Amino acid sequence: MRKIFSYLLLTLLTAPVFAQQGKTHYRSEMTLLREAIEKNFYEPKDGFYKETAVVEPGKNPFSYLWPLCGMIQAANEIEKATKETGLVDRQLRIIREYYDPTPPAPGYASYIMKYRGGDRFYDDNQWIGIASMDAYNRNAKPEYLAVGKEIYTYMMTGYDSVLTGGIYWQENKKVSKNTCSNGPGIILALQIYKATQEKKYLDTAIKIYQWTNAKLQAPNGLYWDNISVGSKKIGRAMFSYNTGTMLQSNVYLYEITKKPEYMVAAKAIADTAIAYFNKNGKFRDSYWFNAVLLRSFQHLLKHDREKKYILAFKACVDNALASNKNENNLMGKEKTEDLVAQSGMLEILARFAQMEEEGVF
Repeated sequence: MRKIFSYLLLTLLTAPVFAQQGKTHYRSEMTLLREAIEKNFYEPKDGFYKETAVVEPGKNPFSYLWPLCGMIQAANEIEKATKETGLVDRQLRIIREYYDPTPPAPGYASYIMKYRGGDRFYDDNQWIGIASMDAYNRNAKPEYLAVGKEIYTYMMTGYDSVLTGGIYWQENKKVSKNTCSNGPGIILALQIYKATQEKKYLDTAIKIYQWTNAKLQAPNGLYWDNISVGSKKIGRAMFSYNTGTMLQSNVYLYEITKKPEYMVAAKAIADTAIAYFNKNGKFRDSYWFNAVLLRSFQHLLKHDREKKYILAFKACVDNALASNKNENNLMGKEKTEDLVAQSGMLEILARFAQMEEEGVF
């Protein structure tokens, strides 16, 4: 009897500790990865991030713009999870070094302007706009809305009537129109509409949404990568971020219009997505691509409390942390992943820290 009593007492005393540990697991992982990224990728002397932890001879010393699109979104999610401030502003200061005012509209180049810049990609700009609008949604700072609007203006210079509509992927090589430059364009337009109630943004979003569904949605409900302007051939690769932006577009449209068909579409896409991208507890493609998919699952959860999408994603996160984390607390057991992958996992962990706190799991 004494042994049973002792066991029960020990259980009662330690249960809150175990619960507390469980509530902070992803927050702890987020903190470890965040510190590891700063230690291994950031060059404080120059004020820039590197593309890889160890720069190979002959490669650019600093990161292209794409990984910074991941870092600014991760910064926004960390601010939400920790209530810290200034993280998004810090990333915007770095990104500003890529700012290219060249006509037909200002935008962000693929590389640092004082080091000769680079081509401009519509999707890279859109990711920055989305992160800025997410930050604006939290704190209503007008400078974030200004960034979103400026990028909207730039992205629309990539829209024309070729193939009946849609936005190109790359400004200087207009050879394809991609889901990755149209899906985030829909989201950015809808974010600005929600912030301003100006109808032109909603009209743009619906126009691009209809075009993308008509040209790039596969029979299984997911999304192909691109359509060639010259041959009209479809690039049939499927990536989780393309599905993520179109799924989230449906959630936004449901919020705005209250039309149930958008929620029906969102859930149908989500069902196919977890079977295709999150099967057997393993990510099918990169961490950053999956971070974009997670955004849509987390957004969907606000309107549909079905947790199967988040739980399927959680199994992949747990497996990645268990099997692909190295001794430096970075992702990449055999070879350290690049900054875009690290930023993707950082965003994922920050989002999981938020959901952990909210009791989602």
